Amino acid sequence: MEVANSTNPNFGYILMSGAMAGLCVDLTLFPLDTIKTRLQSSQGFWKAGGLRNIYSGIGSVAVGSSPGSAVFFCTYEMIKSVCSTSVSQNYQSLIHMFAASCGEVASCIVRVPTEVIKQRTQANSKFSSFKILQITIKTEGFRGLYRGYFSTVFREIPFSFIQFPIWEQFKYIWQTKQGSSVKPWQSSLCGAMAGAIAAGITTPLDVAKTRIMLAKKGTVAASGNIIPVMKDIWLEKGLSGLFSGVCPRILWISMGGAIFFGIYEKTKDILLTVQKPL
Repeated sequence: MEVANSTNPNFGYILMSGAMAGLCVDLTLFPLDTIKTRLQSSQGFWKAGGLRNIYSGIGSVAVGSSPGSAVFFCTYEMIKSVCSTSVSQNYQSLIHMFAASCGEVASCIVRVPTEVIKQRTQANSKFSSFKILQITIKTEGFRGLYRGYFSTVFREIPFSFIQFPIWEQFKYIWQTKQGSSVKPWQSSLCGAMAGAIAAGITTPLDVAKTRIMLAKKGTVAASGNIIPVMKDIWLEKGLSGLFSGVCPRILWISMGGAIFFGIYEKTKDILLTVQKPL
């Protein structure tokens, strides 16, 4: 099953399916994300909160998850639809990479502010999401909400380069072997495997992104330059530092991939069954 009809995708269905998938993943797996963030924090896991207040920051996720995922999938499907008609089947993986990258750049405009508030709340659980929002705007202005935008994009593009072509290829192989379109649960398993592979490889970029978002104003990390941050992590903790939180990240993203792609496909199937154009 393709994510959408490549020649005439219904973007109303795509928007609603993507929003539902993103919200379900982030709310369901939030505790794992909190543990990952605290493991990656420069102050250390226990000082960042340990296992206390594991749902700190969930308010910002509830607000930003749906629109961020909706923007991603609408952009992804639009680019894929436009390019697929004029590019040979041999280059479909490149189209998936390009479309996913465009989707990430667009969705990060929505996602990064909520990610900043979420991670700062996860690492400072005595404050609410709204209080962290107030502090951020007061001390750094509106630009503070976009701290780490480029490091997030720098992380997400390689992640999408790996995840989406693998997801599409796994679906294609499964579809070819069984002689029919893959079902939502099959797409879900493909998403889990693709997500786990991409998560493991891109963990160092995720660690750097977390450090940048959590850094105090005026520090080197707060400048948003990912290379010096990765260098400092390497000098501080070596390879283990660059892969801090790799296990919960792989677990979170593989489980998230299963839920995300499964719910995305299932929601779209339900909407298409209704047969009421949006």
